[in-house]
Amino acid sequence: MRFTADLHIHSRFSRATSRDLNLDQLWRWAQLKGIRVVGTGDCTHPGWLAELEQELVPAENGLLRLRREPPDGQVPDSCRAPVSFLLSGEISCIYRKGGRTRKVHCLVLLPDFEAAHRLNLALSRVGTLASDGRPILKLDAKDLLAMVLQASPRALLVPAHAWTPHFSIFGACSGFESLQECFEELAPEVHAIETGLSSDPAMNWRLSVLDGITLISNSDAHSASKLGREATLFDAELCYQGIYQAIVGGKGVAGTIEFFPEQGKYHADGHRCCGVRLSPEQTIAHGYRCPTCGGKLTVGVLHRVELLADRAAGARPEQAPPFWSVIPLIDLIGGALRVGSSSKKAETLYFELLERLGNEFHILLDASLNEIAARSTATLAAGIGRMRAGEVEIEPGYDGKFGTVSVSASEEDTT
Repeated sequence: MRFTADLHIHSRFSRATSRDLNLDQLWRWAQLKGIRVVGTGDCTHPGWLAELEQELVPAENGLLRLRREPPDGQVPDSCRAPVSFLLSGEISCIYRKGGRTRKVHCLVLLPDFEAAHRLNLALSRVGTLASDGRPILKLDAKDLLAMVLQASPRALLVPAHAWTPHFSIFGACSGFESLQECFEELAPEVHAIETGLSSDPAMNWRLSVLDGITLISNSDAHSASKLGREATLFDAELCYQGIYQAIVGGKGVAGTIEFFPEQGKYHADGHRCCGVRLSPEQTIAHGYRCPTCGGKLTVGVLHRVELLADRAAGARPEQAPPFWSVIPLIDLIGGALRVGSSSKKAETLYFELLERLGNEFHILLDASLNEIAARSTATLAAGIGRMRAGEVEIEPGYDGKFGTVSVSASEEDTT
């Protein structure tokens, strides 16, 4: 069965997240986006875990569904579809190793509540779990992996947003140069990495050491409306074991839906305080210092990939699944209408389109451009067409500042 999943999100118990991150809103936005399986996020937080146990009941083997779905009217008929949840969480490991401070974020996927309670008991002996939905623990990522496998041999640990500078396994500021360096003898138990918003599969394909490692993508959503800004397409049995086997074996992952990586806020090098954005070559020429103030530059994902890659750009391993780079529909609508993405005018057209055509992924990837034009504007349809063709205008993100990826389209483009 083919279905789309977003397995890395957060709840309202995490810092810097929206209050709308509750199960009802996640259920609603999953349907609006076109997502069949949603990670619960934050399963290490005792308050959120108790809420999950109260409001979710077993669905497909190892997956969960809402005990009581919200009343009709929350989701247009054109988008209505079943939604299942999978227990997940993110853990921030900060520790010393190899003479350096390491900061590695890890995504954990669990098959049942019993495994979640076993993992939380082990983690509670290391540090507090109640202060943040994404706990910060003085814990070696290798030791976390051992705890995850002790909680359940069917649990998975996936290095989260693997390339971002400050909190990832390959990050320029505190990361490692290989899975083996981080996880040592347990490295074979790491079957996947998460590409993150600032990289895409094509960038990861440049590293032969990642051959055989499954690439997955997720939103890392901090509000319900950000669900699905990245996601993974599975061709597997719809159950926990099906997802587990797809990730471990790789063949059940049929592709990923990606940000254009330049839109990620750590793609390029730079110094945000000075408004300086640099290419890897420019950074090297300036001795890794800001040419304006002399301060230390933040080395971005593109630079880090260049340092570790052993293949030229454009290399692609055999049988690598495809990926699709998209711009969020609300951003495309804002551009077509020449208004802000958060404006009432853009939001009105967004929900009208969903009601007329179906969920967001269908509109972005599959819907006929003629039909989109008939139900909205020719300019929007042309913009979606250009996005599908990769004909985009880019200003890369850097040092914590999101980039902009836009399309330039006129009505004549659809004729």
